[in-house]
Amino acid sequence: MNALTIFLGVIGPMQVILIIAIVVLLFGGKKIPELMKGIGTGIKEFKNAAKDDQPANSKKEEEAKEKE
Repeated sequence: MNALTIFLGVIGPMQVILIIAIVVLLFGGKKIPELMKGIGTGIKEFKNAAKDDQPANSKKEEEAKEKE
């Protein structure tokens, strides 16, 4: 077993419902879509940055594949 499973235990449906209820209480129903949009934007920016950070040879190969 990995350390995270030992630390958290098995997360069941009741725990997930409890976590969602706490998040709704803390942030309110109107803020949650804004938070999710921010997380999505952050993930998209991270992927773009990771793609831009590839070596030059890999970029050339990808551009060649896209042109085909």
